[in-house]
Amino acid sequence: MIEAQQLTKRYGEKTAVDRLDFTVKPGTVTGFLGPNGAGKSTTMRMIVGLDAPSSGSVTVNGRRYAEHTAPLQEVGALLEAKSIHPGRSAFNHLNSLALTHGIPRRRVEEVIELTGIEGVARKRAGAFSLGMGQRLGIAAALLGDPATIMLDEPVNGLDPEGVLWIRNLLTDLAAEGRTVFVSSHLMSEMALTADHLIVVGRGRLLADTTVQDLIRQSGGDTVKVAGSDPGRLREVLAGPGVEITGRSGSEELQVTGLTARAIGLKAAEAGIALFELTTKGVSLEEAFMELTRDDVEYHGRTTVRTTRDTEAAEPVGSAA
Repeated sequence: MIEAQQLTKRYGEKTAVDRLDFTVKPGTVTGFLGPNGAGKSTTMRMIVGLDAPSSGSVTVNGRRYAEHTAPLQEVGALLEAKSIHPGRSAFNHLNSLALTHGIPRRRVEEVIELTGIEGVARKRAGAFSLGMGQRLGIAAALLGDPATIMLDEPVNGLDPEGVLWIRNLLTDLAAEGRTVFVSSHLMSEMALTADHLIVVGRGRLLADTTVQDLIRQSGGDTVKVAGSDPGRLREVLAGPGVEITGRSGSEELQVTGLTARAIGLKAAEAGIALFELTTKGVSLEEAFMELTRDDVEYHGRTTVRTTRDTEAAEPVGSAA
């Protein structure tokens, strides 16, 4: 379990992490989301003692990381895939880590097999691709068979097979009762992998919720319904937790809080003919963008120039 209480980190006048309170519980995959510059990497570095908090605290299984006598067996972390000596082989890198904690050689061989790097285990790690470096970093994180696993952007550089592998690995680790804390910019992967989400922006906590609740709060599963008597239909559908919107005089209503099936049954009971009944689901990416739109530090802008714009911008030359 990871627990942060009023966790804060300042660099001069800049506050990178601003009084974060959250708990990452065992038995579930918790996604750590936020725009670039939101403070995710700084938070993860403080969890494993690479950065000291300016104030507040963060513990792993009830203790600060530095207080654990065998930290590699408490929390396995991947923060930078290439944080290895380039001249060492993958096997020697893992074996040197194992020796510091009295971990047997057979465990080194197990994580090499688990991460699929047997074919390159005796090659110099400095020549690895980004994806192979990620696999080696994950092998190092799992080396101590820790109860807590923390991975920063683990799918970077992985091919589709590798993405599927890490997805299954994370869910399997959580199913074993471990604490799994993973950051990613790939919302599609988080939607498939994570059960719980912690979302930050500009160092502040924006959401501590489930994937389903975040999508629901962003208008997820909105049902578009059109009927012969929209006024009556609105009355029939109204109830606790139900939100109904629609333009005056229009047959169409937007309904959240009821499934399409429930709407169809209620309309049938009231004798209201329906012309349309469709569900529009909001993706996790859309919900995330809506939640963090005011906390994005760097905004890009796309300018589309037409042929007319180009012609107008070009100076007209005179004939000699």
